[in-house]
Amino acid sequence: MKIGTPREVESGENRVAMTPDSARQLQKLGYDCMIESGAGAKAGFSDESYRDAGVDVVDGADALWAGADIIAKVRIPTLAELDYLTADKTLITFFNPGGNEEGLNKAKDKGASVLAMEMVPRISRAQKMDALSSMANIAGYRAVIEAGNNFGRFFTGQITAAGKVPPAKVLVVGAGVAGLAAIGTSTSLGAITYAFDVRPEVAEQVESMGAEFVYLDFEEQQQDGAATGGYAAVSSPEFREAQLKKFRELAPDIDIVITTALIPNRPAPKLWLEDMVKAMKPGSVIIDLAAEKGGNVEGTVMDEKVVTDNGVTIIGYTDFPSRMATQSSTLYATNIRHMLTDLTPDKDGKINHNMEDDVIRGATVTHQGEITFPPPPPKVQAIAAKPKEKVKELTAAEKRANEVAAFKAQTKQQVTLLAIGGGLLLAVGLVAPASFMQHFIVFVLSVFIGFQVIWNVSHSLHTPLMAITNAISSIIILGALMQIGSGSFLVILLAALSVFMAGINIFGGFLVTRRMLAMFQKS
Repeated sequence: MKIGTPREVESGENRVAMTPDSARQLQKLGYDCMIESGAGAKAGFSDESYRDAGVDVVDGADALWAGADIIAKVRIPTLAELDYLTADKTLITFFNPGGNEEGLNKAKDKGASVLAMEMVPRISRAQKMDALSSMANIAGYRAVIEAGNNFGRFFTGQITAAGKVPPAKVLVVGAGVAGLAAIGTSTSLGAITYAFDVRPEVAEQVESMGAEFVYLDFEEQQQDGAATGGYAAVSSPEFREAQLKKFRELAPDIDIVITTALIPNRPAPKLWLEDMVKAMKPGSVIIDLAAEKGGNVEGTVMDEKVVTDNGVTIIGYTDFPSRMATQSSTLYATNIRHMLTDLTPDKDGKINHNMEDDVIRGATVTHQGEITFPPPPPKVQAIAAKPKEKVKELTAAEKRANEVAAFKAQTKQQVTLLAIGGGLLLAVGLVAPASFMQHFIVFVLSVFIGFQVIWNVSHSLHTPLMAITNAISSIIILGALMQIGSGSFLVILLAALSVFMAGINIFGGFLVTRRMLAMFQKS
């Protein structure tokens, strides 16, 4: 079968769904690859680079759509592009099935199989195909770069001969993939970064990246994002009011706001209202990454930059991934390639559209003349984190009672062990000869003294393994010293050799430890 990638017809779209590297990988799956001439030019991939990768470069969309069995593209196809489909073709692209009823019906009438890349379920196995996350990651990074381009100061604070420059304060609303990418970029540039999200489990992620999580003085238990497929859920009116109140407190001090909040198949929630924009300082910048769905900010104009009366710049661009077309195309082409790997389990260049597979079923929106959207929930789902149970605070009397009980239990255990050991020793003494008992008592004392002397040495001086070997060596030395006074020359010789060798082990170990510690000292 042949995989083809047409040139994107959307104005300003620079990405391409196939790169020379991804084409080489697809050929290993048994496919032939073809691309429309000039499709990768805006992303930095020339026709010649595709030819070098073994891709057939064809002229015109008509030839591409007619010759390909599988079409991989980026943007939602137009109705004119859907006219090219036939019952034996498969289309892999972003499709927006929840808001593209006309396109769904057209694909159904054509009988084609359509896989929407934004519908890939968010389960562990499908992360390599998650094109939404790939593009959101780039959008979050690019949002900070765009904010810096429109902001009149440094991100990092500086003290120079010409004066002191305070660090920029950045607020990221929504700590999903795009938000976390924005947080990482902002903190790496030296800004004081704050982040807010309605999902409580992301607070640790935010703080681990060097940002400060904005908490609300609100008692309502928020739903774990894992229970909603990794997305934020709709908040209650009371929570929303507490959220807006907090944003109003922050607005006068924040220099840059980046909003990323989206709920699947819903308009973007309004989170940064007009009064908050007016409260910001002149020269502040707002990047609204939800502009395509109506925007999180009052005053956002889709695909435009607006400057308010009080000098705040609001940017509503929707093409952030396309502004980094080479990187975006590389990641998206990799997502497509992984999808086709799952569709081609035998690597024979033929699609096996297995509707029992969670990932393939979730991404499929039309198949064999039927609309299959929305998909059933995946069999494998993320497990929502259970709320941590609060540990009961013990009173002083309860703590004292627990300590007494633990002491009694420990004493009882020690007395029991001593009684058992004494009984066993007495039983052995009744049947063993006197000479054996004498040597046995020496051995027990050696073990006890060696354990107490060596085992109690702090492991900061040597490792637990070295402590054990030193304990064994000390047992050998003590036993040998007890035998040095023997009348037999052979016993004295063996005892002396034992003391010498065990001494080398102990003192050599301490010398090695001292040298190891010296490696970590500055002076």
